[in-house]
Amino acid sequence: MAAAAAAGGQAIENQLKICGYKSNEDVVALYLARQGLRNIPSLSQFRRLKYLWINNNKIQDLTFLIKNYYLTELYLNNNELTDISGALKHLCSLQILFLHNNKLKKLGKTVKELKGMISLQTLNLFQNPLAYDPDYRLYVIYFLPSVQLLDRKLVTEKERESALHLYNPKRTWVMQSIAFGKRVDTSLETVVESRRCTQPARGPIMPSGHEFGNNTNKVPFEDPEDAVLVRAMTRSLMEFSSVDWNKVATCHERRLKNKAEEPLEKLTVQFR
Repeated sequence: MAAAAAAGGQAIENQLKICGYKSNEDVVALYLARQGLRNIPSLSQFRRLKYLWINNNKIQDLTFLIKNYYLTELYLNNNELTDISGALKHLCSLQILFLHNNKLKKLGKTVKELKGMISLQTLNLFQNPLAYDPDYRLYVIYFLPSVQLLDRKLVTEKERESALHLYNPKRTWVMQSIAFGKRVDTSLETVVESRRCTQPARGPIMPSGHEFGNNTNKVPFEDPEDAVLVRAMTRSLMEFSSVDWNKVATCHERRLKNKAEEPLEKLTVQFR
């Protein structure tokens, strides 16, 4: 163990000399790949480190990264990692992370560790046991929405929709049945169809001097029902419409059909 740690320390010193860094504050990139390393000493002294290559070694532990908050690119592929829990979640600035060809088995724990990386755009997890999960790709796409390039393949909009449908069907249903509303102009004489009445509809008999919105003028109505009706008619009337978006053709589908679309069915509800 001591010999392995010493080898890691020596590799770091060699790189510092090659790059000509004069102080730890100057170190922004460190190349430690392909050196057969099993252990690496803490890199906490390099607080401004942004780019780190440790790929193609025999690394099994990542505790040496505990304080490197500025990392934006991290290459850990081709190592012997079996678990990354608690080792990477603090790296919120990461944009590129290579973890392919390791021994990561637990998809849920691995993705949970990466959830806080809101800037993560490129991620490689292929050639790990977890990648053989049948829903692996959709799972990663749903829980890590910032990722644009997964396992060297661009994430498509169709894949995002499939992931949403699989892992959040309720939200999918809401989005597909979303309604849109608007205020409708109405006058006092508008007849409310839902009002049950066996007699012909009539307008309210309004006392002289009555004005809408004037709370100081409270002249009583001759008929209490007139007061109720006037109060109801002063409320805003809202009209909501809902469309089944599953029946709305996409631009691509419209081009393929090359014919006029059938009118959509729209459900409209009005209420005060």
